[in-house]
Amino acid sequence: MSANSFDARSTLTVGDESYEIFKLDTVAGSERLPYSLKVLLENLLRTEDGANITADHIRALGAWDPAAQPSQEIQFTPARVIMQDFTGVPCVVDLATMREAVKELGGDPSRINPLAPAELVIDHSVIADRFGTPDSFAQNVELEYGRNKERYQFLRWGQTAFDEFKVVPPGTGIVHQVNIEHLARVVMVRDGKAYPDTLVGTDSHTTMVNGLGVLGWGVGGIEAEAAMLGQPVSMLIPRVVGFKLTGELPTGTTATDLVLTITEMLRQHGVVGKFVEFYGEGVSAIPLANRATIGNMSPEFGSTAAIFPVDGETINYLRLTGRTAQQLALVEAYAKVQGLWLDPAAEPAFSEKLELDLATVVPSIAGPKRPQDRIVLAQAAEKFAQDVRAYVSVADLDQAGVESFPASDAPAVSNGVPANPVPVTAPDGTVYEIDHGAVTVAAITSCTNTSNPYVMVAAALVAKKAVEKGLTRKPWVKTTLAPGSKVVSDYYDRAGLTPYLDKLGFNLVGYGCTTCIGNSGPLPEEVSQAVNDHDLAVVSVLSGNRNFEGRINPDVKMNYLASPPLVVAYAIAGSMKVDITRDALGTDSSGNPVYLSDIWPSEKEVEDVVASAIGQEMFSSSYADVFAGDAQWQALPIPTGDTFEWDPESTYVRKPPYFEGLTLETSPVTDITGARVLAKLGDSVTTDHISPAGAIKADTPAGKYLTEHGVERRDFNSYGSRRGNHEVMIRGTFANIRLRNQIAPGTEGGYTRDFTQEGGPVSFIYDASQNYQAAGIPLVVLAGKEYGSGSSRDWAAKGTALLGVKAVIAESYERIHRSNLIGMGVLPLQFPEGASALSLGLTGEESFEITGITALNDGEIPRTVRVKAARGGAADEQSVEFDATVRIDTPGEADYYRNGGIMQYVLRSLIRK
Repeated sequence: MSANSFDARSTLTVGDESYEIFKLDTVAGSERLPYSLKVLLENLLRTEDGANITADHIRALGAWDPAAQPSQEIQFTPARVIMQDFTGVPCVVDLATMREAVKELGGDPSRINPLAPAELVIDHSVIADRFGTPDSFAQNVELEYGRNKERYQFLRWGQTAFDEFKVVPPGTGIVHQVNIEHLARVVMVRDGKAYPDTLVGTDSHTTMVNGLGVLGWGVGGIEAEAAMLGQPVSMLIPRVVGFKLTGELPTGTTATDLVLTITEMLRQHGVVGKFVEFYGEGVSAIPLANRATIGNMSPEFGSTAAIFPVDGETINYLRLTGRTAQQLALVEAYAKVQGLWLDPAAEPAFSEKLELDLATVVPSIAGPKRPQDRIVLAQAAEKFAQDVRAYVSVADLDQAGVESFPASDAPAVSNGVPANPVPVTAPDGTVYEIDHGAVTVAAITSCTNTSNPYVMVAAALVAKKAVEKGLTRKPWVKTTLAPGSKVVSDYYDRAGLTPYLDKLGFNLVGYGCTTCIGNSGPLPEEVSQAVNDHDLAVVSVLSGNRNFEGRINPDVKMNYLASPPLVVAYAIAGSMKVDITRDALGTDSSGNPVYLSDIWPSEKEVEDVVASAIGQEMFSSSYADVFAGDAQWQALPIPTGDTFEWDPESTYVRKPPYFEGLTLETSPVTDITGARVLAKLGDSVTTDHISPAGAIKADTPAGKYLTEHGVERRDFNSYGSRRGNHEVMIRGTFANIRLRNQIAPGTEGGYTRDFTQEGGPVSFIYDASQNYQAAGIPLVVLAGKEYGSGSSRDWAAKGTALLGVKAVIAESYERIHRSNLIGMGVLPLQFPEGASALSLGLTGEESFEITGITALNDGEIPRTVRVKAARGGAADEQSVEFDATVRIDTPGEADYYRNGGIMQYVLRSLIRK
C-alpha cells in the first residue's frame, strides 16, 4: 500500500468500471513535466513506502530541474517484464532454483512466482539456414527445435508451473512486435488499480513499445529478475530531450528514411542515458507503426527511451489490433485525466531540444558498419566506392587506379572502384561473376520494420511490379523474409502479394530475429568459398537496426540498413556499385531497361492495400491462442509438478548453486581477509569484456567442458544459447578475446596468474578461480574508470560471483553493473578520489584485507572501508593501505548485500510472509 503522503489516491470511473488511481496534479510542478517523467511520478506516488521510495523522492521529481545533471536516485517499479528466450532462460532457471530452495527450507515451492506479470517470447533461436524455397519456414523450424529442444522443454514447463508467467512459443513472432500488437496494455489494470503500463525487457529494443506511449527499456537479466520479483529498479532522474516534429513526410520516403535521419541527428547530439520525447504538431502526422519504428531504434541513437505521448492515433492502433472497447475507453480517459494526452501545441519543460521538419527527409540507407552513418540513397553508390577501399587489398586498389598508402593514411580519392571479379559455378551448372560490393544477403528481417505495414506492403508491391516486368534477383543473393508476426503473412496472403515475394526468393524463413542478430545462416557454399578464397568485400542489405562489423554474417564485411522495398530493389540490382536511383536494375522481358522508379509504388497504392487487406480480425485471430503453440510445442515432453526435474546430462539447462547451504536467517556480514586478485583491469572495461558471448572455442574451458560432456564441436552452439547452464557461462566469464589482464602481461583473453601455485604461473581465469576456491581464498578484481560500462549483462555479475570474487575495487562504475554486483552479493568499492591501482603501486600480486564491512550488521551503510594490500610480507613498508568508498547507495541495496544477493533476499522475504 502506498503511504499516500500527497493524498493522491482517487477513483476513476469508466463505463461501468471504477478504478483506483493516483492523481499527478496533487504534486507541485507536475503539470510542467514531460510525458515520460509524469509516468515516473505516478510510479513513485503509487509505490511510496517511506523507505526506498519516500515523499522526498516524489518532491524531487515534481521539482525537476531540466538543466541539472542527473544526481537524484529513484526506485522505479515496472508494471511488467518482457523477455526473449536467450536472456529469459536464466531468469526462469533462477526461479526454478528458488522453488527448490524454498522446498528444502520446508516452505511451499508454489509460492515462488513472478510478482509482476512476466511474458517471454521465443524469437532469438531461429536461423535462416534454408531460404528461397516454399518449405524454408518448415525446415528452419525443424532445425530450431532440434538445436533447442532442452531449452524449449524447460520453458514449456515454466509456462505450466508459474503463475503470472507466459510463453509465446517459437514460430509466432518477434518479442517487440508481439508486445505492441498484443501484450502492451498502455494502461495497466491490476488489483483494482489503473496505472500506466511500464516495463523492463531483456532486449535492448524493448523501446519499440515507446511508440505506444508505454515507458520501458532494455535491462540485464538481474534487473529483470528483480522486477519480476517485485523489486524496484534503481535509476537516476534523467535528462529529457524534446524532439519537435513538424510538417509531413514527402512522397517517396518511408518510415525507415525518417528513423535513419533521426538516428543520425540524435547520435550527433548525444543522448546516451537520456530520455527522448517526441512532441509538436508533426506527431499527429506520424502513424503508430512509424512511431514504433522510431522507438525501436532508441538503442542505436543511444537513449534510454524514445517515447511518444498517447493520442487518438494510439487509440486507433489499439482498436485495429483487437483491444477491447473497455480498454480503449480506459486508456483515453486515464490519459486525459492525468495530463498524459498529447497536446500538439504544448511546450513541456525539456533539458535540451531538437527539431525536424518531416518534409526535409529524403530516401536513405545507413552503413557500412554503424546505424548512425546515414547515406542519401542517391549518393550510395558513390559513397560505397569510397568506403570499400578500407576493406580490400592493396592489389585491388592499385588495379582500380587508387593510390595506396600505409595503413595509417587514407587512400587518395579517385574515380576508380576496386574490382576483383570472380567466376562462380552454381549447383545447377550456371556460371556467374561476383565482385566487391556484391549483395550476398538481402534480408527483410524482423524488429525495426516488419511491424510497419506501410513499408512491408511497399516491399511486396515492388516485388509484384518487378516480377510482372520479368525481373529476378541475382543468383548470388541470399534472400530472406522474417516477419515479426503472423499478421504480416496474413495480409500478404489476403492482398495476393505472397506469390510475387516467393518468385523473387523472399520466401518466409521464420518469425523471429534472424539477420539482425547474426542468425542469417550460411551463404551458399559456392558463394562463401569465392568470397573467402578471393577476400571479396561483399555486402548485406537488411531492414533491421544493427549493422555492426562481423554481426550479420562472418563472410560479409559491409552491411547496410535499408527499408524493406529497398532491400527488394538491391536483391534485383545485386551490387552496391549500382546507383539504384539512376541505373537500371535489370531488363524486362523485351530487353528494355527497368528503373527503380518503374517499380516503386505510389503512396495511394500502398494505402489502398493497407486499407483493404488489414483488419482487426487478423490480429484477433492471430493472438486468440498465442500462448498455446503448435502441435510440435504442445508435444514436448515436460515434467509435472511445482519443481523442475533437472536432467543431469543436460548441457543447456542446469541447476545453479546460488542457494546451496541457504538458511532462513541471514549470516552476519564478515570482513574479507587473505584475498587475492583474479584480474587487474584498465579503464572502460565493458560488460562485453566480462560476460560470455559469441562462439565457443574448443580449446577454452567452456569448449573442454562441452567436449567432456560428449558434445561434438559442431554442436557447441553459442554462449547465448547456453545461458541456462552456469557451468558453461562461468568458464566464459572474463574470457573475451580482447580482455587484457594486467596481472598476466602479454596475454589477451581469459588469462590470469594462479598464486595457489609456486611462482604464480599464467592460467585460465576459470582454472585459477577453481584452485582459489578449493583453497578457501576469496578473490577481488581491481579496475579503472567506467567499470562495467556498455549494455547491462546479467552474466557479467553472475559469472563474477560464481568465480569466487567477493569485492571489486574500481575508479568508477557504470551504474547498472554496480547494482548488479550487489544483486549477486559482490561488494563494489571505489578507490579514493584521484587514486588508482597504478597511483597506489598495486600490481595485483598482493594479498588483500578489507575491514569495516561489518558495520552493515548494525543496520548502517559504512561510507568507507579500510583496504590493506600486503606485498608478500607483514611489515608496514611492504603494505599499501587506503580507505575505499562503499558503493552500496540505497537501503534496498544494503538489504540485498546482507542477504548475499537479491534472490536470497526475495526468497527469505517470501518465506516469512
